[in-house]
Amino acid sequence: MRTIIINKLAGSLRIVPVFFAFAFALIAEARVVHEYTVSVEPELDSLRVEARFAFPVNDVRARSDDAHRYINEVRDCKTSAAISHRGRRLSIPRAGTTCLSYMVNLDSAAAADRRNRVLAPENVVVSPTVWMWRPALDSEARIVVHFELHRDHRVSVPWRPIDGARDTYEILPSPRNARAPAAFGEFHEAGESLAGAKLRIAVLKPLGNIDADAIVEWIRGTARNISLAYGRFPNPSPQIIVIPVGQSEWQSDSPVPFGRVLRDGGESVELFINESMPMTAFYDDWTATHEFSHLMLPYLRSPHRWVSEGFAQYYQNVLLARAGQYDELRAWQKLYEGFERGRRSRPELSPNEAARLGVGRATMKIYWSGAVLALLADVELRRRSGGRESLDAVLDQLQQCCLPAANSWSATQLFERLDSFVDEPVFTPLYRRYANEPGFPDIGPVFARLGLDVIDGRVVLHNDAELAGIRKAITDIY
Repeated sequence: MRTIIINKLAGSLRIVPVFFAFAFALIAEARVVHEYTVSVEPELDSLRVEARFAFPVNDVRARSDDAHRYINEVRDCKTSAAISHRGRRLSIPRAGTTCLSYMVNLDSAAAADRRNRVLAPENVVVSPTVWMWRPALDSEARIVVHFELHRDHRVSVPWRPIDGARDTYEILPSPRNARAPAAFGEFHEAGESLAGAKLRIAVLKPLGNIDADAIVEWIRGTARNISLAYGRFPNPSPQIIVIPVGQSEWQSDSPVPFGRVLRDGGESVELFINESMPMTAFYDDWTATHEFSHLMLPYLRSPHRWVSEGFAQYYQNVLLARAGQYDELRAWQKLYEGFERGRRSRPELSPNEAARLGVGRATMKIYWSGAVLALLADVELRRRSGGRESLDAVLDQLQQCCLPAANSWSATQLFERLDSFVDEPVFTPLYRRYANEPGFPDIGPVFARLGLDVIDGRVVLHNDAELAGIRKAITDIY
């Protein structure tokens, strides 16, 4: 291992302590560590990667099918022998190598990533799936990445930061559901500590102007809303990356026209915002609350996406009510309207069938079937336990035992685990009843017991109903 790196990117020599301090900490946990140094050129046009492996490896790959377009100058560090590639795999001799270096054309890779179209030139977003060629990870091996940057530049990646080592991260085993972002250059960076987590926020620069501090404050408030489920944020160190797109990209009048959670070596939340909208519109928008709510569950495989989307739909309304952004009536009105959209969407399909078809062909069915299941489970848990059990309490235990998750889950795995936290199964019976059943669950009986009457499409609250206290408890801060 090396103990120093000579950094020439800032225009002068700078000696930086590197791997020993944290590598020993990781090895103490019975792990072996592959060490990567990523040096990004000041012009953001290329980067050089040097990988030092803990043992000889002969299977090094990139995740993107396009990665071979951007890699060049691939060599064995020790022998200087050139290494070719076949598609996404490097052609390393069978005996393996312990040191590898290569260049990546960041300019070309960035041009292919549509996220860069609306950003200022001093920002570049390129997924690690394009420039990170690596061996497979298992329970024993980890990859630690140290970035060498120009003095005015920053980096934002989904991986876990190593305490006490600047611009150094550990890649954790995780599901791979999309191309997570890596951002380089000059952008607004904030580390916000709240509710047991440190949010790593990057607000990228648009071609116009943006009040980045106001955006950070909005994200902080939204993250605080999520902690109203069980007292803390579900991920201790997520990457939150804000990409201003104006109105032209999605032709939407929403302040947050699109958001998503990406899991790839860590968890990222990507929020695409219309920076020209007033900040009051952001506080009335539900998109960020919905996306953050996804972090309360592990990544569910595509056939069961309706569960994760539905739980997020349920919680976005419940948590906005607890935060005071919705009153009780507005929260239940929005839930009712969502259930109606789900009921009207593809009634011939079951939730599992709808998820297999995909969002483009059964959107409302996917997004609201799971929300009904979440409501039914929450009400039943609270009713039979006198308030001792709840969906909040169950997800609290799930976070303590299992999140962030290293692997993707099925809905049956999730519900079996949730049922292990309660006195009698609730989730698995609901899944068996509704998951493969065409149509949509009848919410009339549970609404009536909660004191929710619907007259000409408008919800009316009745406080003398059998379970009115449970209804209030769901939307009140515990």
